[in-house]
Order: sequence, then C-alpha cells, then structure tokens
Amino acid sequence: MAPALDIRVPLDVPPEEEERYRENYHKITHGTGRLMLIAGDQKIEHLNDDFFGEGIHPDDANPEHLFQIASRGRIGVFAAQLGLLARYARDYPDVPYLVKLNSKTNLIKTSQSDPVSSELYHVRQVVDLRDRTGLSILGVGYTVYIGSEYEPLMLYQASQIVNMAHKHGLITVLWMYPRGAAVKDERNSHLVAGAAGVAAAIGSDFAKVNPPKIDGVIDAALLSEAAAAAGRTGVVCSGGTRADVPEFLQQLHDQIHIGGMMGNATGRNVHQRSLDEAVRFCNAISAITLDDASVDEALKVYGGEK
Repeated sequence: MAPALDIRVPLDVPPEEEERYRENYHKITHGTGRLMLIAGDQKIEHLNDDFFGEGIHPDDANPEHLFQIASRGRIGVFAAQLGLLARYARDYPDVPYLVKLNSKTNLIKTSQSDPVSSELYHVRQVVDLRDRTGLSILGVGYTVYIGSEYEPLMLYQASQIVNMAHKHGLITVLWMYPRGAAVKDERNSHLVAGAAGVAAAIGSDFAKVNPPKIDGVIDAALLSEAAAAAGRTGVVCSGGTRADVPEFLQQLHDQIHIGGMMGNATGRNVHQRSLDEAVRFCNAISAITLDDASVDEALKVYGGEK
C-alpha cells in the first residue's frame, strides 16, 4: 500500500474550513497522499483533435464518455470546465470533481504568440455550484505558462485562486508548463523543477508537469529534482499522448518510485479508448498510484483479473 497520509493543513485555510480541507484531501488521494487525476479539460485545450479521428475509439466523440469513465473507474478526481459539469454532473453526482478554471485552444501556436490562458471562471462560482447542488467538488485547477511574456497575469491569477480555494476548503492543482519564446527546452529537467518550485511558492497542493526528457527520452530519475524543489507540494506528471499500455504503466511506476512523483494526471491515454477498456485502464493506473501495485499486478487489473 501507499504510505499513510499525514495531512498538513496550510495556514491560508481558515479554522472553520480545516475539516473540509482534510476531507477533500483524503478523498482526492484515497488517503494515500497520491493523486489519480483524469484530465477532461482537453475539449478546449486540443479542440476535437483528441476526441475524433484515426486510432480514437468512437465512444470518445461524445463528451459524456468522460463522465461515464469517471463514474465507473477508480479515480481520485475528474478535472473539467465548469460548463461541462453544469451540463452533465446532474447525471453523475457521485463523481469527485475538480474544476479547471482556465483553458485555451491550441490554434495560436507558440511560434506565433507567447501563450496566455486567463480565468474562465472564479472560485466563488465553483463554491456556489458546490453549495447549491451538493456535488462532490473537491478542488480547482489552473494552468500557468512559466516563461511566457504573459506570465505575470497568470501568476497573479494562480496565486489568488490558491488563496481563495483554500479559504473554501478546496484542493488546488496547478498545471505548470514552461512555454514561450524565452523557453528553449520546456522538457529540461532543471526548468521543470523550477516550475514545480513556483507552484510550491504560490502555495498549491499539487503541481502537474510534463515529465522532463534528455535527448528526447523520458527518464524518471530526472524528476527527483522537481520533487525536491516542490517540497510539500505534490508533483504529478501528465500522461501525454496515447502510449502502449505496458510502457505507460512502467513509466508511471518509475515516476513514482524513482522520481518521487505523487501520482499522475492522465487524459488521452484513458479517454481515447472504449468505455470498457478506459475503465480497466483507470483501475490499472490506480492500482499503481494508490495501492503500490507492481506493473505486472496492474496489467492483470487492466486485463480484467481480480
């Protein structure tokens, strides 16, 4: 099993919200301190590129596919924009949700303009939906493009979001991506560690990063610098483009046990599959993340074995 959870409540959580914060942190990590996040924010981020086309199961064309996976698979939290929750969450009230507060499309390339992604919603709107509906909204997320000329705007918004979310007992996850004309190699391990450290300085509970590469190859050992730089902020890696199942699970296992990562944030590798396969893959990922299962044990879960 993963190590027992010792929840350190940040000082920006008011006394009357400390118990909610603890409960949300426990739920979002299944009491392990590790995060298993299913990313459903790509409907804006990548438009329909990730949801329709060659190699993508037809189930993925419908946005409800995301909610079906989240409701049937063993996950920590499902991240999506507030509008998707407003449309679908009534039918999936038991899913643990994280609201992604900003997003941008991929149409404007970094070569054309430095990236900027401003708030679509405010924390108070998320809290209002949570309190009115009783949905299990456990946290909020936001992307910061470190190195963009618009970095000051995103850093300000991220800081305010973390502070306000904690005031309402919510967990925060910051997507921390070095990107822009000033960034020569966004997968450089030293730069990725710096981005994770920024998330810690802002006070986020988790930082989501792209795993660093050397000569184009992901090396889990390179993540140890990011884990150290983040301190008490848990670092999780994005899942990236769809990969071979054994390769993905081995990479995840190495990221946790060699790189010191505190979980994962997986999108395309899950939702581009049929509902049945996506649920089994979710459960295999959770076996490694939450149960400290070996890759072989996780593959048995993926194959449907008990």
